[in-house]
Amino acid sequence: MSHSDLHRTGPLSENADVLRIIDAESNRATEGLRVVEDYVRFILNDRHLTALAKQLRHELTAALKPFSTIDRLAARQSDTDVGAMLATPAGSERSQPADVAAASFKRIQQALRSLEEYSKIALHLPLPLGEGRGEGDVAASLEQLRFRAYTLERAVGITADSLVRLANARLYVLLDGRASEDEFAALAQSLVSAGVHILQLRDKQLADRQLLSRARRLREITHGTSTLFIMNDRPDLAVLSQADGVHVGQDELTVADARAILGSKPLIGVSTHSIEQVRQAVINGASYIGVGPTFPSATKQFNAFTGLNLIRQIADEIALPAFAIGGITRDNLPQVQSAGLNRIAVTAAITESADPSHAARELLASLSKQSK
Repeated sequence: MSHSDLHRTGPLSENADVLRIIDAESNRATEGLRVVEDYVRFILNDRHLTALAKQLRHELTAALKPFSTIDRLAARQSDTDVGAMLATPAGSERSQPADVAAASFKRIQQALRSLEEYSKIALHLPLPLGEGRGEGDVAASLEQLRFRAYTLERAVGITADSLVRLANARLYVLLDGRASEDEFAALAQSLVSAGVHILQLRDKQLADRQLLSRARRLREITHGTSTLFIMNDRPDLAVLSQADGVHVGQDELTVADARAILGSKPLIGVSTHSIEQVRQAVINGASYIGVGPTFPSATKQFNAFTGLNLIRQIADEIALPAFAIGGITRDNLPQVQSAGLNRIAVTAAITESADPSHAARELLASLSKQSK
């Protein structure tokens, strides 16, 4: 068959050509979503992200119902599709599973955009549109699915990146500014020497200039070590002190606002107190989550405790690094580990100990016995 034979004109041929595009791009998008779903299911082992990918795939199928499956199949010409004979560029090689997922996200988004645009043409062509919906409804649904794919891509990408960056992070210690900067520095140095993975500066009493001075001192102490420095609540001070990231609560700046101040590289942690908040933190692009309060705390009063049940829920469905917090000690740590998490954030168990460095080493030894 010649090229001229394939190039047809008229409403009926245009009908078939648009259906060919819709058929091809719907296949492309659903195949891409299945690839992503396999990645978050089998590689990240994340039940939450798997459910979101599956939901997108099912909603795409529903959005395309107005286009008759039989008519799409009749219009399909896989054997004469010129695109099928194009060579794959060398740049499309994949070296790891994350590359496969990243490429699939782009394929999904491109396909959804094409579907969105060509579905609008259905207004002018005799395409079968059932289910009581017009092409405007189809295009709007596809647009929403495309933006949700962008959001899912961010959550998947940040989860994968955080799992690498925080792969060895098990012990997270929160410090206040102490009575003097020298006392603060001595404590911080002893914990860095003990091998604590993350130190957070959290002090609600110090004036901004004092807090920034402590932050800069902590940056000096942790610089060039394997210990990360996180600033609590203050993205502005995190930037000024060149911290590795910031931690925010449910009533503080959002992840998006913190990211706007910090940029793309720093870590952003979020305190969570329910599985709904955990799921939302993942979608919002958090780098890690704090989970609690688990037990009564010697340093902070709470009206309610999330306990071990929330830890079990997170261990069952969330891959993003999660640190259990709230009253955790060497004695009750096994309960946290049995519930499914082996990352903890503590304050009093170390800072109020007679020998903080020794207490840190004991907790590190207990954490090293199990990995999650």
